[in-house]
Amino acid sequence: MNGSTDGHGFVRVVDRTKDLIKSGGEWIGSVELENEIIAHPKVAEAAVIAIPHQRWVERPLACVVLVPGASATPAELSEHLSSRIARWQLPERWTFIEEVPKTSVGKFDKKVLRKRYADGDLTVEILDPHRSRL
Repeated sequence: MNGSTDGHGFVRVVDRTKDLIKSGGEWIGSVELENEIIAHPKVAEAAVIAIPHQRWVERPLACVVLVPGASATPAELSEHLSSRIARWQLPERWTFIEEVPKTSVGKFDKKVLRKRYADGDLTVEILDPHRSRL
């Protein structure tokens, strides 16, 4: 687990260490990104995984399930995120999936998403890299 302690001694769990994304010299919490993506009214579920990046070591891949009947673009979802998270945390890579795979107890099974990405089974859309200067 990864977390922090505030001035009053309260512990805030940020993410499981294996679900943190090491981008350059910074850590990106996948759960925080997921919560902000899910806050968009057209999004039903979202899982964020780390994928390899030539320059930054890892970058986030947003795997999004839209609300039935809704349509959205990576640019629209990125715009939604831009006022909620730091610019360097914004995913450039997005994929829209039918459902987020889950474990037997209902937790997101990110191992399955990482394997699907590695196997080339996800259609990934890339936002203009000059947009965010990454």
